[in-house]
Amino acid sequence: MKKIKNYLVIDFEATCCDQGSVPREHMEIIEFGCVMVDASDFVIVSEFQSFVRPARHAQLTAFCRSLTSISQQEVDAAPGFKEVVTQFKHWLYQYQDFVFCSWGDYDRKQLQQDCGFHRVPNPIGAAHINLKPLMSERFNLNKKLGLGQAIRHAGLEFSGTAHRGIDDARNIARLLPFLFEASAGQ
Repeated sequence: MKKIKNYLVIDFEATCCDQGSVPREHMEIIEFGCVMVDASDFVIVSEFQSFVRPARHAQLTAFCRSLTSISQQEVDAAPGFKEVVTQFKHWLYQYQDFVFCSWGDYDRKQLQQDCGFHRVPNPIGAAHINLKPLMSERFNLNKKLGLGQAIRHAGLEFSGTAHRGIDDARNIARLLPFLFEASAGQ
Protein backbone atom coordinates (compact mmCIF):
# COMPACT_ATOMS: atom_id res chain seq x y z
CA MET A 1 0.00 0.00 0.00
CA LYS A 2 1.25 3.46 -0.92
CA LYS A 3 2.14 5.65 2.05
CA ILE A 4 -0.11 8.67 2.57
CA LYS A 5 1.85 11.90 2.58
CA ASN A 6 -1.03 14.27 3.35
CA TYR A 7 -4.54 14.42 4.72
CA LEU A 8 -6.91 16.72 2.85
CA VAL A 9 -9.43 17.82 5.48
CA ILE A 10 -12.57 19.47 4.16
CA ASP A 11 -15.58 21.03 5.78
CA PHE A 12 -18.26 22.64 3.64
CA GLU A 13 -21.00 24.99 4.75
CA ALA A 14 -24.14 25.00 2.64
CA THR A 15 -27.44 26.75 2.20
CA CYS A 16 -29.94 25.42 4.71
CA CYS A 17 -33.20 26.13 6.47
CA ASP A 18 -34.89 24.86 9.61
CA GLN A 19 -38.33 25.44 8.03
CA GLY A 20 -37.94 23.14 5.00
CA SER A 21 -37.65 25.87 2.37
CA VAL A 22 -34.27 24.48 1.21
CA PRO A 23 -34.70 20.76 0.50
CA ARG A 24 -31.65 18.57 1.16
CA GLU A 25 -31.22 17.91 -2.58
CA HIS A 26 -31.17 21.70 -3.25
CA MET A 27 -28.59 22.61 -0.62
CA GLU A 28 -25.51 24.28 -2.13
CA ILE A 29 -22.01 24.79 -0.83
CA ILE A 30 -21.45 28.38 0.32
CA GLU A 31 -18.02 27.89 1.92
CA PHE A 32 -15.07 25.69 1.08
CA GLY A 33 -12.97 25.15 4.21
CA CYS A 34 -9.93 23.01 3.42
CA VAL A 35 -6.63 22.26 5.08
CA MET A 36 -3.76 20.08 3.89
CA VAL A 37 -2.09 18.24 6.75
CA ASP A 38 1.33 16.58 6.60
CA ALA A 39 0.76 12.93 7.55
CA SER A 40 4.17 12.59 9.19
CA ASP A 41 3.65 15.22 11.90
CA PHE A 42 -0.02 16.30 11.58
CA VAL A 43 0.94 19.93 10.91
CA ILE A 44 -1.27 22.00 8.61
CA VAL A 45 0.92 22.92 5.64
CA SER A 46 -1.63 24.90 3.63
CA GLU A 47 -5.21 26.15 3.66
CA PHE A 48 -7.85 26.95 1.07
CA GLN A 49 -10.95 28.94 1.96
CA SER A 50 -13.53 30.53 -0.28
CA PHE A 51 -17.12 31.57 -0.05
CA VAL A 52 -19.35 30.47 -2.93
CA ARG A 53 -22.26 32.37 -4.43
CA PRO A 54 -25.24 29.98 -4.46
CA ALA A 55 -27.25 29.58 -7.66
CA ARG A 56 -30.52 27.97 -6.53
CA HIS A 57 -31.17 29.71 -3.23
CA ALA A 58 -29.27 32.96 -3.65
CA GLN A 59 -30.85 34.50 -0.54
CA LEU A 60 -29.53 32.85 2.63
CA THR A 61 -32.15 32.04 5.24
CA ALA A 62 -31.94 33.68 8.65
CA PHE A 63 -31.26 30.20 10.06
CA CYS A 64 -28.32 29.67 7.69
CA ARG A 65 -26.83 33.09 8.45
CA SER A 66 -27.19 32.48 12.20
CA LEU A 67 -25.81 28.91 12.09
CA THR A 68 -22.80 29.64 9.90
CA SER A 69 -22.16 33.32 10.68
CA ILE A 70 -21.78 33.75 6.91
CA SER A 71 -23.38 36.98 5.72
CA GLN A 72 -25.46 37.61 2.64
CA GLN A 73 -22.86 40.16 1.53
CA GLU A 74 -20.08 37.54 1.70
CA VAL A 75 -21.89 35.12 -0.61
CA ASP A 76 -23.16 37.89 -2.91
CA ALA A 77 -19.55 39.02 -3.47
CA ALA A 78 -18.21 35.45 -3.85
CA PRO A 79 -17.39 33.64 -7.09
CA GLY A 80 -19.72 30.95 -8.38
CA PHE A 81 -19.18 27.23 -7.80
CA LYS A 82 -17.35 26.54 -11.07
CA GLU A 83 -14.85 29.34 -10.44
CA VAL A 84 -14.23 28.19 -6.86
CA VAL A 85 -13.68 24.61 -8.04
CA THR A 86 -11.09 25.91 -10.53
CA GLN A 87 -9.30 27.84 -7.75
CA PHE A 88 -9.54 24.82 -5.45
CA LYS A 89 -8.05 22.49 -8.07
CA HIS A 90 -5.15 24.91 -8.58
CA TRP A 91 -4.46 24.75 -4.82
CA LEU A 92 -5.14 21.03 -4.45
CA TYR A 93 -3.02 19.77 -7.32
CA GLN A 94 0.15 21.08 -5.68
CA TYR A 95 -0.13 18.01 -3.43
CA GLN A 96 0.17 14.33 -4.14
CA ASP A 97 -0.52 11.15 -2.23
CA PHE A 98 -3.32 12.51 -0.08
CA VAL A 99 -6.52 11.06 1.25
CA PHE A 100 -9.72 13.12 1.56
CA CYS A 101 -11.07 13.31 5.13
CA SER A 102 -14.23 14.82 6.54
CA TRP A 103 -16.29 14.63 9.72
CA GLY A 104 -19.15 12.48 8.49
CA ASP A 105 -20.10 11.66 4.91
CA TYR A 106 -22.05 14.86 4.26
CA ASP A 107 -19.13 16.80 2.72
CA ARG A 108 -18.30 14.08 0.18
CA LYS A 109 -21.94 13.78 -0.85
CA GLN A 110 -22.51 17.56 -0.99
CA LEU A 111 -19.50 18.04 -3.26
CA GLN A 112 -20.75 15.28 -5.57
CA GLN A 113 -24.23 16.83 -5.62
CA ASP A 114 -22.93 20.31 -6.44
CA CYS A 115 -20.58 18.98 -9.12
CA GLY A 116 -23.55 17.19 -10.71
CA PHE A 117 -25.76 20.27 -10.59
CA HIS A 118 -23.07 22.51 -12.09
CA ARG A 119 -21.91 19.81 -14.53
CA VAL A 120 -18.27 19.88 -13.50
CA PRO A 121 -16.10 16.88 -12.71
CA ASN A 122 -15.49 16.18 -9.04
CA PRO A 123 -12.05 17.73 -8.36
CA ILE A 124 -11.17 15.11 -5.75
CA GLY A 125 -10.27 11.67 -7.04
CA ALA A 126 -8.66 10.51 -3.80
CA ALA A 127 -10.11 7.94 -1.43
CA HIS A 128 -12.38 9.31 1.30
CA ILE A 129 -12.19 8.62 5.03
CA ASN A 130 -15.22 9.40 7.17
CA LEU A 131 -13.55 10.35 10.46
CA LYS A 132 -16.69 10.35 12.60
CA PRO A 133 -17.06 6.54 12.92
CA LEU A 134 -13.28 6.21 13.16
CA MET A 135 -13.34 8.35 16.31
CA SER A 136 -16.01 6.11 17.86
CA GLU A 137 -14.01 3.02 16.94
CA ARG A 138 -10.68 4.36 18.28
CA PHE A 139 -12.19 5.42 21.60
CA ASN A 140 -14.62 2.47 21.95
CA LEU A 141 -17.64 4.76 22.01
CA ASN A 142 -21.20 3.54 21.52
CA LYS A 143 -22.23 6.61 19.54
CA LYS A 144 -20.82 8.91 16.90
CA LEU A 145 -19.85 12.32 18.20
CA GLY A 146 -20.43 15.68 16.62
CA LEU A 147 -17.27 17.66 15.94
CA GLY A 148 -17.58 19.81 19.08
CA GLN A 149 -18.17 16.72 21.23
CA ALA A 150 -15.18 14.97 19.66
CA ILE A 151 -12.93 17.96 20.32
CA ARG A 152 -13.99 17.94 24.00
CA HIS A 153 -13.62 14.15 24.22
CA ALA A 154 -10.02 14.53 23.01
CA GLY A 155 -9.41 17.04 25.81
CA LEU A 156 -9.20 20.02 23.47
CA GLU A 157 -11.09 23.29 23.25
CA PHE A 158 -12.83 24.23 20.02
CA SER A 159 -10.89 26.95 18.24
CA GLY A 160 -12.68 29.55 16.12
CA THR A 161 -16.35 29.62 15.15
CA ALA A 162 -18.40 26.42 14.89
CA HIS A 163 -20.08 25.89 11.51
CA ARG A 164 -17.52 27.96 9.67
CA GLY A 165 -15.89 25.70 7.11
CA ILE A 166 -12.28 26.79 7.61
CA ASP A 167 -12.52 26.71 11.43
CA ASP A 168 -14.23 23.31 11.40
CA ALA A 169 -11.55 21.96 9.02
CA ARG A 170 -8.80 23.24 11.31
CA ASN A 171 -10.45 21.60 14.32
CA ILE A 172 -10.91 18.31 12.47
CA ALA A 173 -7.19 18.45 11.64
CA ARG A 174 -6.43 18.76 15.37
CA LEU A 175 -8.12 15.36 15.87
CA LEU A 176 -5.98 13.53 13.29
CA PRO A 177 -3.20 12.56 15.73
CA PHE A 178 -5.82 10.91 17.98
CA LEU A 179 -7.16 8.96 15.02
CA PHE A 180 -4.06 7.96 13.07
CA GLU A 181 -1.07 7.78 15.41
CA ALA A 182 -0.05 4.21 16.30
CA SER A 183 -1.05 4.70 19.94
CA ALA A 184 -4.40 6.37 19.16
CA GLY A 185 -7.13 5.47 21.57
CA GLN A 186 -4.90 3.36 23.80
